[in-house]
Amino acid sequence: MARKKYAKKRDKSPAIFFALGIVVLVGFLIIKLPVFNKPCANSVSCIKDLSGIYQTGKVSTFLGKTVPQPKYVAEEPTQKPILGASTEEKHIFVDLANQKLTAYEGKKAVLSFPVSTGKWYPTPTGDFRIWVKLRYAHMEGGNPATGTYYSLYNIPYTMFFYNDSVSKDRGFSLHGAYWHNNFGYPMSHGCINIRPVDSKKLYDWADPPTESTTTYASAANQGTLVTVFGQPPSE
Repeated sequence: MARKKYAKKRDKSPAIFFALGIVVLVGFLIIKLPVFNKPCANSVSCIKDLSGIYQTGKVSTFLGKTVPQPKYVAEEPTQKPILGASTEEKHIFVDLANQKLTAYEGKKAVLSFPVSTGKWYPTPTGDFRIWVKLRYAHMEGGNPATGTYYSLYNIPYTMFFYNDSVSKDRGFSLHGAYWHNNFGYPMSHGCINIRPVDSKKLYDWADPPTESTTTYASAANQGTLVTVFGQPPSE
């Protein structure tokens, strides 16, 4: 009888170890992979490197294809605001329905151009504040299994925004996009894509005033207000 009981106990051991292994694996994925934790615009990179420094020798890919990084992305220096000092409040509006961005100083529109918002993940709506500006950024996300993976280096003129409902670590931003030319239509994983030439104008104009490769907003110098509204066009 003792041998039979011992044999039954041994028979259960593989199942117990297998179950424990599954628990450990799931726990590891939840802790290590942001996409399993909570979604962000850049589901792999999220907010990690805030140096704003240009990275050499990097290869960018978008939807499974290698994309060249234009030389002008590295060559154009950051400048002071091109539209001059203003006492009027600055406000950026992003119209999802028309895929259009308009920047105002008070009641005067000073910049307006097409953008590309979330296609594979929705761009959040509401009122936000820019909390940091990066001259260059690296973003990575998507899913190789569905052909939506991307790893993009030296993304120019990135301005991350947030509010009480959308935290800073979610990684939503306004930024230049050199890997497509389909502006006016949804093309992003949640961020607001802008033509590099337009993103430079917006970056130089928006608050906080650019100081270096990384510029943080502060209580004394808040980031520009960003309002995202409307419903994106259906495909």
